[in-house]
Amino acid sequence: MDEKEKQEISLIGRLLSMEALLVLMGFVSLGYGIANSQTMSIFWGGMILVGAVVLYFVRKKDWKKHWEEMEELKRHQEERIKARAQQQKENDDAGKQ
Repeated sequence: MDEKEKQEISLIGRLLSMEALLVLMGFVSLGYGIANSQTMSIFWGGMILVGAVVLYFVRKKDWKKHWEEMEELKRHQEERIKARAQQQKENDDAGKQ
């Protein structure tokens, strides 16, 4: 298989991806609802399109970096809690003497 065939397969794969089908379904439902004045079809079409946009941004986010930042914040918070507990213990010991 040469490079051009791989590109064509990749393009077809992207066009028929779940996200593309989801957006297409949203537009079809929205269009059907508008054409036939059906409120629920309009609602579900809008919800599907909003969900597809949210899915796009969720998949675009760098999750590895996000979880590393969350672990770093958690570590800092635990250090502050330990330092505060140690300081409280020292204050209590000093107060007893």
